[in-house]
Amino acid sequence: MNWIALIPKEQSQLTQILIGWFAVTSAWTFLLFGFDKWRAGRGQRVAESTLLWSSALGGWPGGLLGMIVFRHKSAKPSFQWKFVGTFLVWLALVAGALKLSGVI
Repeated sequence: MNWIALIPKEQSQLTQILIGWFAVTSAWTFLLFGFDKWRAGRGQRVAESTLLWSSALGGWPGGLLGMIVFRHKSAKPSFQWKFVGTFLVWLALVAGALKLSGVI
């Protein structure tokens, strides 16, 4: 069953845009986490704020996967709390977008 077909056309476009954004930012954030882990001990690293902003703008699944796959930032509780905060920021942004579009 194509669940997107059940959504009115205007809302379907928004859904597709959000899914695309979600996929791109997740992939980018995953790569950032991997690159930062690779750069550890080799020189200039990716700023922690860059990892967090990328996660907050939709890449939190990629960031979470990056922490698991690369074992990166997983032993740093202060980063983990900040990462949870980025998820909450993302959740608020999506809820706001859905509210403005009339979905909720």
